[in-house]
Amino acid sequence: MLPLRAKINQLAKIKVGIVNYLNTKPFLYGLENSEVYEEIDLVPDYPANVAAMLLENKIDVGLVPVAILPRLEESYIITDYCIGCDGEVASVCLFSDVPLDEVETILFDYQSRTSANLLKILLERFWKKETRYVDTRDDYRSRISGTTAGLVIGDRCLAFRPQAKYIYDLGDAWKQFTGLPFVFATWISNKKLPVDFIARFNAASKLGIDNIDEVAKLNRIDYYDSDHYFKKNIQYKLDEYKMEGMKLFLNYLETIK
Repeated sequence: MLPLRAKINQLAKIKVGIVNYLNTKPFLYGLENSEVYEEIDLVPDYPANVAAMLLENKIDVGLVPVAILPRLEESYIITDYCIGCDGEVASVCLFSDVPLDEVETILFDYQSRTSANLLKILLERFWKKETRYVDTRDDYRSRISGTTAGLVIGDRCLAFRPQAKYIYDLGDAWKQFTGLPFVFATWISNKKLPVDFIARFNAASKLGIDNIDEVAKLNRIDYYDSDHYFKKNIQYKLDEYKMEGMKLFLNYLETIK
């Protein structure tokens, strides 16, 4: 049996949902090498599931798609960091065998609703393209052929890039459309947390970003340049310009079905 103090500490741990993608490795590095790691229980999953857990109060904090914000009764952005981009993101792309104007059907990645909603906004307002949407519940990459395109995110997206005929990068398209950066996910809590915990958690995020060279070195992949991905494609600082881009996205989100 656990001693009483250990039981109390275990019960008091803050549940933190995180995505198991390459782009979250700096945050994992920071958490695992900081004092706040002893205060949390990490719950890994893909973005849509982490969002669902935050909505259902099964976790206290999540690195979640920003599209969840309007659905939370109570929400707080608790760090100065995010998963964002200012142009090409590389890991959120629409893949197709044919040019976009010939696409008839688009398969949506079940792992993230923010990316799906971003694509809908871009299709309607930037590309002016009408098409049929199909939600998926499995790995559908083999079904991307002919006039059927597919939105793929995360590590699976990076792995699929070498075999794609046409690649439409959603980060790049958003930048062309709005002139602003895009925020895919940020650290959000569904309740007020202790100020000192938030400070330690923010410091852990900073630690990971400050050691981005080491993170890239530890996470080499065969199918994409990890240095370029961590240092050029993904931007981690949640600055005023990314906040502006996020607010614009949330405004557009209200207009789509």
